[in-house]
Amino acid sequence: MAEIIPIPAFADNYIWLLRNGDIGAIVDPGDATPVIAFMDRAGISPCAILATHHHGDHVGGIPALLARQNVPVFGPAREKIPGRTQALAGGDRFVVPGIDAAFDVIDVPGHTAGHIALFGEFGGTPVLFCGDTLFTGGCGRLFEGTPEQMWTSLSALAALPPETLVYCGHEPSSAELGARNRRDQAKRDRGEPTVPSTIAMERATNPFLRAHLPEVRAAAAAHAGHALADDVASFAALREWKNTF
Repeated sequence: MAEIIPIPAFADNYIWLLRNGDIGAIVDPGDATPVIAFMDRAGISPCAILATHHHGDHVGGIPALLARQNVPVFGPAREKIPGRTQALAGGDRFVVPGIDAAFDVIDVPGHTAGHIALFGEFGGTPVLFCGDTLFTGGCGRLFEGTPEQMWTSLSALAALPPETLVYCGHEPSSAELGARNRRDQAKRDRGEPTVPSTIAMERATNPFLRAHLPEVRAAAAAHAGHALADDVASFAALREWKNTF
């Protein structure tokens, strides 16, 4: 049976396991310890590792996992990924060996310069692994990219089918969730993840996907203290605003 399992790591990271029977592909393993513990307990053998970007909390566990079992490592072509065996760039399509899942690669620079997202179908459902580009109710910080790059990246993800399940790299804080706060906080109180979300939900509630709307731009302009010329400026003001809380 095909399923996607969240493996918590660090304070709020998620490592994703694409399981098909007793085989599994690991997405963004920042820490090998919880992955090994879960897979041993469940009797799952790794077949591949997928990475969206180079930050340590997404790739730090790769060497230890490879030391235990050598498997293919798929990762962005423009970033240094430990043990990478297949470099990926926007427009590529690849099949994960062992679980026969095909993914299209989308370039999503902004959080990092070479960040990628992986879009495909698993278990009959469209799924997106977007690392730290799109969060539920939020988006990643701009460590290496520009607001224009990040807005373009988010717009590309927002154009995916509305039923797409969004598997991001972190559990967002309650402050990011707005009107979704009560429902999602109840899940967190029960120890349940609030992800995956859907593209439809993010279009409806995520301010960073709504920077083009007049009411959102007006709020961003009011906070910035000056008029905002276009969608990119609106997004940049929102992202800067978020940096302060």
